[in-house]
Amino acid sequence: MYYSIYIIDKKRLELQSTTYLISLIILIGISFSTNYLFENFLEQRHRDRINLIIGKEVDNRGIGYNTNQSKIAISNGGLFGAGFLEGTQTKGNFVPRQHTDYIFSTIGEEWGFIGTLVTILLFTLFITRISIRADKQVNHFRRIYSHCFASLLFIHFFINVGMSIGLVPSVGIPLPFISYGGSSLLIFSVMFFIYLNFDSSRLRED
Repeated sequence: MYYSIYIIDKKRLELQSTTYLISLIILIGISFSTNYLFENFLEQRHRDRINLIIGKEVDNRGIGYNTNQSKIAISNGGLFGAGFLEGTQTKGNFVPRQHTDYIFSTIGEEWGFIGTLVTILLFTLFITRISIRADKQVNHFRRIYSHCFASLLFIHFFINVGMSIGLVPSVGIPLPFISYGGSSLLIFSVMFFIYLNFDSSRLRED
């Protein structure tokens, strides 16, 4: 019996060692191939946006204009904001696509730090609640769907806010349920209603 346990533990250690070694090789390969992939696979406009984000380039009048104007608008909002439809940057159309991709800059200028904080907290609570309730799903498909919906919301939320404050490159992703656009609102609403149906079905089954 002890010999069998020893064999099992030995095989488990060998498997773990092999897994760690493969993971290390993959990570080293990714580290050395990053520069090659950056220079040969990405287009110039993509490289420019990444260089702007990491601070290697400064181009506030060219490709970095949108992000720069968005950060100016958010900084103008201060603590409480300029008021509804009273932002100088957004009302003067200095921020391109302020009703879609850069809607967060409009919130920051008109409602200030308080408005942006409330927006972030609401999205955080919304996504967290979906994830917590998803774990309670007995049906495997419904649990995966709920987690995927929460992940999709988080990705859109993180990238949209990150674009507005200069943390991620501009890729044109709307802020769910807030950005202007019928197709975005329709798709997210349909996914949300499907999630609500799954969650209510679980409650009835309980």
